[in-house]
Amino acid sequence: MGTRWMVRKKTFAHVLLVDAGWPPAYAKAAGSDGPTTLLMFRSSGAEAHALRTMGPPFIAPVWRADEVGLILDDTVDWDEVAQLLTESYCVLAPKSLATRVDRPGA
Repeated sequence: MGTRWMVRKKTFAHVLLVDAGWPPAYAKAAGSDGPTTLLMFRSSGAEAHALRTMGPPFIAPVWRADEVGLILDDTVDWDEVAQLLTESYCVLAPKSLATRVDRPGA
């Protein structure tokens, strides 16, 4: 379901559609039966905590403490998405790869 981007067999980003309550775990996490498009990504430390407790458009799935969801709608800030996805990659990538990444806003 959806499309996943991976580094070393670990998903750092996942985009999927919630529609008619399916998939149920994502519908429950988003608080919506849809249609809603979600971007799931990884975060760590204080940033993960802040994003997970911020509320909409961010969601906090119960299945992984380092995962955050973002509801993609007409108001999404694509520069912020680029930054979140870059950081998500760096959270899971081996240090030798993460150090090669140009991080937006850094």
